[in-house]
Amino acid sequence: MIAADRSTARRPSLLGLTWLDPAIHLDARKIDPRVKPAGDRPKVDELHGKTRSHRSKIERSAMVAPRHDPVTALEAVRRDIDGACRDAGRPSQSVTLLAVSKTYGPGAIEPVIAAGQRVFGENRVQEASAKWPALRERHQGLELHLIGALQSNKVREAIALFDAIHSVDRPSLCAALAKEIQKTGRAPLLFVQVNSGAEPQKAGVLPEHADAFVAACRQSYDLEISGLMCIPPVDEAPAPHFALTAKIARRNGLKLLSMGMSADFSLAIRFGATHVRVGTAIFGSRPP
Repeated sequence: MIAADRSTARRPSLLGLTWLDPAIHLDARKIDPRVKPAGDRPKVDELHGKTRSHRSKIERSAMVAPRHDPVTALEAVRRDIDGACRDAGRPSQSVTLLAVSKTYGPGAIEPVIAAGQRVFGENRVQEASAKWPALRERHQGLELHLIGALQSNKVREAIALFDAIHSVDRPSLCAALAKEIQKTGRAPLLFVQVNSGAEPQKAGVLPEHADAFVAACRQSYDLEISGLMCIPPVDEAPAPHFALTAKIARRNGLKLLSMGMSADFSLAIRFGATHVRVGTAIFGSRPP
């Protein structure tokens, strides 16, 4: 290392480049070739000009960058569904698209409604209760599905608001649903959620218990179960999970299958999905 007194000490850096006096520059460059002598130092005006120029380019890019358009995205998803149905030898009408609108407000949802979408999915009763009654007053013929976990103490609100519940998964919930359905006479479509990957952090009935659970729903709680729902593990291929869920549905005489999301709904259709839950592919990425 070079010993330098205070008169030849290192000067403050500018934009990450270190400036040294010429007297010590040659030796310093041997140590770090990035070091520039004071004579090579760009003028401040030049630096500011480059900074302004760079910022202007970024600003111009931001101005011309295309914004996500949910209506255009919806049309693309519909085309993909049509193609997947055609490949599977199924009519397009055999698949119901749920536009998953969780975390999005009326401003994002209404253009999609105007484009003809009528079936929507929400994850939480409280969020849905805050935005959908007003939307339904303004738009006729909407259908709302609960695709997230349902707490027993939210069953009354859920029965009143939703046309389908995709997350039936435990006896206490069955009892609460049966009581409210009998009381109100309103019976939404019910799907049993199958935890096909046996993931401890997820709700759902384990595959080996699914047959017995469906039987209990019917016999013990007098619930009409219309189908099954599954969410494959994110780190596994979804096809085996779709196949397993479809197999359980067949042997229990269930015709509806809620399977497939933005990344894999086309594949789910090949395995018999009747309801696909698509959010990001329509509304765009949600804030973290």
